Amino acid sequence: MLVLPALAHANADVEKNIADPKNWAMQAGDMYNQRYSKLKQINTGNVGKLQVAWTFSTGVLRGHEGSPLVIGDMMYLHSPFPNKVFAMDLNTQKLIWKYEPKQDPAVIPQMCCDTVNRGLAYAEGKVFLQQADSMLVALDAKTGKVVWSVKNGDPKLGAVNTNAPHVFKDKVITGISGGEWGVRGYITAYDINSGKQVWRAYSTGPDAEMLMDPQKTMTWTDGRMAAVGPDSSLKTWQGDQWKIGGGTTWGWYSYDKATNTMYYGTGNPSTWNPAQRPGDNKWSMTIFARDVDTGMAKWVYQMTPYDEWDFDGVNEMILADINVKGQPRKALVHFDRNGFGYTLDRTTGELLVAEKYDPKVNWATGIDMKSGRPIAVKKYSTAANGPDVNTKGVCPAALGSKDQQPASFDPNTKLFYVPTNHVCMDYEPFKVEYTAGQPYVGATLSMYPAPQSHGGLGNYIAWDAGTGKIVQTKAEKFSVWSGALNTAGGLSCYGTLEGYLKCVDAKNINKELFKFKTPSGIIGNVFTYEHKGKQYMGVFSGIGGWAGIGMAAGLEKDTDGLGAVGGYRELNQYTELGGSLTVFTLPN
Repeated sequence: MLVLPALAHANADVEKNIADPKNWAMQAGDMYNQRYSKLKQINTGNVGKLQVAWTFSTGVLRGHEGSPLVIGDMMYLHSPFPNKVFAMDLNTQKLIWKYEPKQDPAVIPQMCCDTVNRGLAYAEGKVFLQQADSMLVALDAKTGKVVWSVKNGDPKLGAVNTNAPHVFKDKVITGISGGEWGVRGYITAYDINSGKQVWRAYSTGPDAEMLMDPQKTMTWTDGRMAAVGPDSSLKTWQGDQWKIGGGTTWGWYSYDKATNTMYYGTGNPSTWNPAQRPGDNKWSMTIFARDVDTGMAKWVYQMTPYDEWDFDGVNEMILADINVKGQPRKALVHFDRNGFGYTLDRTTGELLVAEKYDPKVNWATGIDMKSGRPIAVKKYSTAANGPDVNTKGVCPAALGSKDQQPASFDPNTKLFYVPTNHVCMDYEPFKVEYTAGQPYVGATLSMYPAPQSHGGLGNYIAWDAGTGKIVQTKAEKFSVWSGALNTAGGLSCYGTLEGYLKCVDAKNINKELFKFKTPSGIIGNVFTYEHKGKQYMGVFSGIGGWAGIGMAAGLEKDTDGLGAVGGYRELNQYTELGGSLTVFTLPN
């Protein structure tokens, strides 16, 4: 019998839903993580007239990240811990069902940087929720009843979850948090119909457990792609340190149907005291390209070998077809916590561009394009200075030039719009013993605005990924911790930590066209949809996340919240705790 090669296809239901711009059917609006909408009823000419259409309180007072999903007449909303889910009929604004899991509150202290949740996924009549306690749950979209649930990790060991699940093909993909507890990171694919585990790939350890082929998995070496070779991770750790080595996977994932490849980043190695884990600590801080069906790694690229600053590599990979140095490329663009914006060929894994997207970045002078390694500056090396020495003036701070707040890509301007942090730090590592289920950090941090600059903690920037250059910068008082949205109406919109939703002209981001103060600080992601012929735009407000942890968790000491409390102390003069969705539209 003739066996035809199977065509790579995404999930047909998800594809159909994201093809209709009236929906907001995935956290990033699409599988490429572009956060772009073709809707243009709200545009540069009329956005200034936006009014609040309606609001909704989630009843939870912690950091609200992610955004609701809209499929047809239904909106699905989520909350931080206890991870409530609401299904709302947009015709009547009636709640059709509500799901509130019974989670052990002992999970809360196991979450390093607030009890956030980055949102839901939807496919084939099911809503997928990744709970904080690591339970991955499939809910019936009509009734809210649990179809299946599966335990993804052990919260008693610090393996908790904050990420949004993603549906690619017949699988729901989820990660794990807990790098600050010595959790060994992994990513897992479950069958969307049964919840059965299909594959799991670790970030560190033996090749077989990382789903890595020493001969076929490629990496950028000496100016070209070469096979990683056997034991590529084990060789870069001392003894069994890889077993508690971090490399967690709580960011956003993207998918390229043409090659059946998913992309994601891995986080910092554990502990934050580099003296305790000499070596490159592969494959923490790494961009992974994996086959969705098997989980096998096609290529890897480590951004910050032997991380000494907690520059977690989990930020989203944006897939876009752009010109890079004059040549058309199928690109992957990644704004890393380490302050460098990377452009890679997403098919081959070749490194194309790596440049600073905040001029204040000083821990490295640049990236050596031949080796792909950062050219680190000794003065800012916490490893060279050693434990119990306070390394001062490192830029960026541990929360990076950008954290999880996702950037957007505008196919009209061909630019990337990046919410950034403009923050530096002092970093003092110390020896720490590993105890299962206890924090395994080993560093004291202080954060503050980048010196000799505009005095604020944030910038909103437009970036050319083909050349690695900042095209425009708009200064902000606080970090921009909200996900960006660009639309066919010529807009680029984002939220601020004080609580403003702002829309600017995508061609000139310093032209502020709309500004509205929501009830609390915004760390949610701006989204848009159309209902009954009208375009709406919305965003969660609810201060929290790492930047707002002082307010969210009532912390006082400057070095609390891994150093963020002191850096963002002034926030409480501008906003208060909250948990609500604000939806805007044009007047009739």
